[in-house]
Amino acid sequence: MKAVLAHIMRRKLAYADLPLFAHMRDEGLPPQIRLSFMRGFAFFVMAFGDLNRHVLRSEPPCDVWQEQVNLHTFEDDHHWPWYLEDFETLGWDRVTTTTDALREIWSDDTCRSRVLMYDLCAIVTDAHGPERLAVIEAIEETGNVLFSLTTPLADALQARLGAELRYLGAYHFALESGHMQHADHWSLAAIALSDAQRRHCVALVDRVFDAFTLWTHEADRQIHRASALAAVAAAPS
Repeated sequence: MKAVLAHIMRRKLAYADLPLFAHMRDEGLPPQIRLSFMRGFAFFVMAFGDLNRHVLRSEPPCDVWQEQVNLHTFEDDHHWPWYLEDFETLGWDRVTTTTDALREIWSDDTCRSRVLMYDLCAIVTDAHGPERLAVIEAIEETGNVLFSLTTPLADALQARLGAELRYLGAYHFALESGHMQHADHWSLAAIALSDAQRRHCVALVDRVFDAFTLWTHEADRQIHRASALAAVAAAPS
């Protein structure tokens, strides 16, 4: 599995250089503009708990690998309430109808957020044993890139907003980083794979990063859109 983990880190480095993350680092944009795409990520965030509870988790576990997968799902299946807190704190919880809210969530502007989750479900269906652990590790590393950048932006907003941003801020990031600093990497690296298993793990990892990459392009367009709207609103009438 060492070779698979090394491949994940190579893909992570390339992922972190995508335009979305460059714009998140752009100090010329206000923090709230740089976080604006997270509103359009609602479908994925809410469905991520279901991915863990109903797709990744299998009770009772059929082997020691699935047991490890299950343990991970219990760490990651309950983060969505923090997202809803942040959604309200950031002022995204505007008065609307249920119909309009559903129309926004299932709009063409946020389709990659939805397809990303469908892609992950398909990838997991094809994965068993150590392959599922490799998929989870790849997902975790994409999250590490994202939340390492949302955290300082959340920190910058919290004093003005008068409330903690638990999903976007340090609270969530500390938990995610803690997962990765535990013995997980050591136990993963120790897993012996055949050549065929290693190739399949690498292929699944590539599918994970490719799916997340497509989503980042949609998210980047949402930052551009929010910036343009803010500029129009600030222009003298």
